[in-house]
Amino acid sequence: MTETIDEIRIERAHGIGLIELNRPKAMNALSLPMLHAIEVALNSWRDDPSVHAVVVYSPHPRAFCAGGDIRFLYESAKTGERAKIETFFTDEYRLNHVIFSYPKPYIAFMNGVVMGGGMGISQGARHTGGLRVVMGSTKMAMPETRIGLFPDVGASWFLARTPGSIGRYLAATGATIGPGDALHAGLADVFLTDEALPGLIDALKEKTFASGDEVVAFVEANTSRNASGGVETSQLEQARAFIDAHFASGNGAACLKSLDNAQDDWARQTAAELRERSPLSIDVSLEHVDRAKTSSMGETLRRDLILTRTTFDHGDVVEGIRARIVDKDNQPVWKLKRSEDVTRADVLRMFESPWTGGEHPLASLAD
Repeated sequence: MTETIDEIRIERAHGIGLIELNRPKAMNALSLPMLHAIEVALNSWRDDPSVHAVVVYSPHPRAFCAGGDIRFLYESAKTGERAKIETFFTDEYRLNHVIFSYPKPYIAFMNGVVMGGGMGISQGARHTGGLRVVMGSTKMAMPETRIGLFPDVGASWFLARTPGSIGRYLAATGATIGPGDALHAGLADVFLTDEALPGLIDALKEKTFASGDEVVAFVEANTSRNASGGVETSQLEQARAFIDAHFASGNGAACLKSLDNAQDDWARQTAAELRERSPLSIDVSLEHVDRAKTSSMGETLRRDLILTRTTFDHGDVVEGIRARIVDKDNQPVWKLKRSEDVTRADVLRMFESPWTGGEHPLASLAD
């Protein structure tokens, strides 16, 4: 079985369902047709006894997936088409939950850029008994505070479970990390060289497997548990003491004060990066990660949808996309200029649900 649309290829071979992302000009940014095609495939394979595991990958070296279709969301916001925005995020988050709760091993090969929505279709692999495979080219991030958004697609749940204060640091700064960092942070499971990826995908297509465990074991046998092959050591590990000292608790203003009081280059550089982000988004992101520590994935994704609504209605995301992606002047005019200007009431307002009771579009997601 092979099904191909312009942006994705779905096929089945010898016990594996394969999803090939094929939108290279947009670095595999997820469109609605792509989201729908992946969900349809996963649902069709869920109870199919001939499919033992799922593999998602990109044949394009630059990117696994650079996120969601930001330009589509921006244009919808500018024309006042809230329903289109809500449909996109509802469908994306529902897919994230399908992956997270999938009953068969799901294996994601994360080469190149893995950001935003790319994290949403890969991080859940670990929860299925599958694997998150990083490569030397991997550039992983949830860079949403740069555009006035927040770590969505359920990513806050995974960030909340990283060692120490790494999750809060990554959420606030949107820092890009490499394969060694991802392994250290528990955001990846195994490492594969980029050169070995095409051959391993071909082998998975050609070999016959009798169970999902066999598929996982085969991938593990062809990968390593550390970023070998000349990949740099983890910068996150090297900076861990600084991260834990400055990001353990508090809002953006508190983190900045701690950084400003430090007399080292790392603190000065990190403070400068934070001051380029949306102050409101930083505080929302930190609060979101803190809440995710005691939340289920269903609760986290429902909160994601609440925050996308309030962020597009009251936050900085439209201006952030304009400045960073559309006009590319890199001069966003944030509604609240400094972290010190953000009040607790401003943050809590963003978490107020526009829906009551069972009206939430993702109310049916299991906790």
